Amino acid sequence: MSRILVTGSTDGLGRLTAETMQAAGHQVVVHARSDERAQSLRPLLAGGAEVVVGDFSERDAVLRIAGALGRGPRLDAVIHNVGVYDGPAVLPVNVVAPYLLTALLPLPERVVFLSSGMHLSGRARLDGLDWTGHRAGSYSDSKLFVTTLMAAVARLHPDVFSNAVDPGWVPTRMGGAGASDDLELGHRTQEWLVTSTEAAARTSGGYWYHRELRQPHASVHDTGFQDRLLETLAEQTGIELQA
Repeated sequence: MSRILVTGSTDGLGRLTAETMQAAGHQVVVHARSDERAQSLRPLLAGGAEVVVGDFSERDAVLRIAGALGRGPRLDAVIHNVGVYDGPAVLPVNVVAPYLLTALLPLPERVVFLSSGMHLSGRARLDGLDWTGHRAGSYSDSKLFVTTLMAAVARLHPDVFSNAVDPGWVPTRMGGAGASDDLELGHRTQEWLVTSTEAAARTSGGYWYHRELRQPHASVHDTGFQDRLLETLAEQTGIELQA
């Protein structure tokens, strides 16, 4: 049994991931943005799940959650599932929050960052971005950055299996009812990466789609861009990701 954190687990892919892994016997730590939204997690809590509550657009909330998790048993895996599509919270939620949790928590054996095929149209430029959430950011940019963060963790921490997953365009609250991809397949790859003993799942630095490796944006494995991203996030947050 593994202890696994799934951020953004009140609905959509995060909820399906948490439910599937709990049913498989793992100790799941679920996350909700607010106490009100946490009420929907009662069935999981009744099954033994733990819960952390906080709005990932607010850095203080992320720091508080990191502190609480750091005082508990070590996590075996983290799935950075939470994300927003538009508005001023795009960079804080999609990039800064997973960066802070990665930098502040003891690194687990396995970590998965939710990416998107839209990261391929992201821009590998860091100047002039608003990381605080006062101006809207680009979803494509945010997914390029978090996929690059995955690759940086894989490079700097070879003892950690760090991967990114494109779940496809699936019919969740974010994806909308018209989404054309398979909802079931949308959460299976991240579960496989954090729980499987198969050799393919015990690898690092991959960008996955439905358990198949895909080629990410060229900047993802550019170590110079990785370093610039980490330096920018460290400057913005005052917290460094240690090598």
